[in-house]
Amino acid sequence: QVQVAESGGGLVQPGGSLRLSCAASGSGFRLDRMNWYRQAPREVHEFVASISSDGSTKLADPVKGRFSISRDSAKWTVYLQMDNLKPEDTAVYSCKADVTESGSLDQKFFWGRGTQVTVSS
Repeated sequence: QVQVAESGGGLVQPGGSLRLSCAASGSGFRLDRMNWYRQAPREVHEFVASISSDGSTKLADPVKGRFSISRDSAKWTVYLQMDNLKPEDTAVYSCKADVTESGSLDQKFFWGRGTQVTVSS
């Protein structure tokens, strides 16, 4: 099993910044990719950003130019730096780890519980 835990959410004013962290822990797996998703009230689950084992990153169009994703590969930890936050960024942000079990080709997915981000004046 892989445990995934997010931290760093909170209340911030429009235009402010927050940095979310996601730590994955476990053994017997290769970490392929870590992803951030978000879900606002009455909205669909939305992809935000991802970073792969080779360091390549993807960002959703609504957050390009404002958010960035980075990692500390030695610790299986990724960071989502969120700048110039807008009220529409308010959501529960969840982290997903895509892993491959050692000795297998099967990919598995593990989710954290999420952290609330509220952007409001």
